[in-house]
Amino acid sequence: MLNLKTGLFLSAALFASTSFADAQQSTELAQVSDGFNAETTYMASCFACHSSGAAGAPKVGPGNADAWTARLEKGMDQVVTNAIAGINNMPPKGLCFTCNDDDIKALVQYMIDSSK
Repeated sequence: MLNLKTGLFLSAALFASTSFADAQQSTELAQVSDGFNAETTYMASCFACHSSGAAGAPKVGPGNADAWTARLEKGMDQVVTNAIAGINNMPPKGLCFTCNDDDIKALVQYMIDSSK
């Protein structure tokens, strides 16, 4: 009986340590994706609407800072949240199916910086 209890204890300990390691790895993945390039991703996923202002998208490019002013009054976090969830005619994550939330944040920052 002692061996069964020891085996169960060791199994539980192994399971707990594996679960903790998985949770820790998930936390570490909440960063910009490997090989992520904001400019390249913008051109592939955002350019069609943000270069022309299609469907009410704020335009991106030199001299377009005013297009972002009202949106940024709500704070950068809200702008990023809207980009992740989608807003008005913008689909969630702007059709960047491979982007994680930090990638979207980097894209938003890229568009704002490119519009000054």
